[in-house]
Amino acid sequence: MAGLPIVLLALWWVATDSSTSFYWPPLREILGTFPETWLEGRLGSDVLPSLGRLLVGYALALVLGISIGVLAGSSRTFRAVVEPPLEFLRSIPPPVLVPILILLAGVGNTMKVLVIAAGCVWPILLNTIEGVRGIDPVLRDAAAAYRLGPLTRVRHLVLRGASPQVAAGARQALSIGLILMVISEMFAASNGLGFTIIQFQRGFAIPQMWSGIVLLGLVGVLLSLVFRVVEGRLLAWYHGQRAAERKG
Repeated sequence: MAGLPIVLLALWWVATDSSTSFYWPPLREILGTFPETWLEGRLGSDVLPSLGRLLVGYALALVLGISIGVLAGSSRTFRAVVEPPLEFLRSIPPPVLVPILILLAGVGNTMKVLVIAAGCVWPILLNTIEGVRGIDPVLRDAAAAYRLGPLTRVRHLVLRGASPQVAAGARQALSIGLILMVISEMFAASNGLGFTIIQFQRGFAIPQMWSGIVLLGLVGVLLSLVFRVVEGRLLAWYHGQRAAERKG
């Protein structure tokens, strides 16, 4: 699987090597424009602001999703109260919220961060609820028998027990966040990856536009690798337990 992106790039190179199409330039021409397009100025003015908005929106979704998910997974009453409005909000596609958020928050970074958070929060929230509900009842009884305090119970039982499901939701949310980062920057923006790619498309700078799409793919791969490293460290106990179960 690790070599699949390389194979796809090789196929792309071969398929477009002799292309004379204006809209489908050879990959070597796209890669040739990459350093000049993205590494000379736009790294600081477009790439880093986009990543900053993505990380803030993603962090906000993590906090909201895990907090509400722990409460909804732990309390039937709270879940019964919040489930109808959450189902209503979940059915609204986040890009539809862009015009509303522009009216409420303006066209600055706040709107873009809220769009990213509005899309990322759902997989985290739903997976957290299921993770909390799936905690072994024996462990709950043991925590009650030892009279663990609320904070200790949440930290050592609820969050730890639900963490594999939370990580699965967070992984899904990361790819959603990258998509919404680009979409949010296509509306009333003055910088960012999405804004710049659209400007290239409207100016018929096709190789530069394609180089932006390549950059988005690289950002996605890099974020996935970072997530995998962090997940491996935080869930080392879980992966060790699964490996021991498979051997047993």
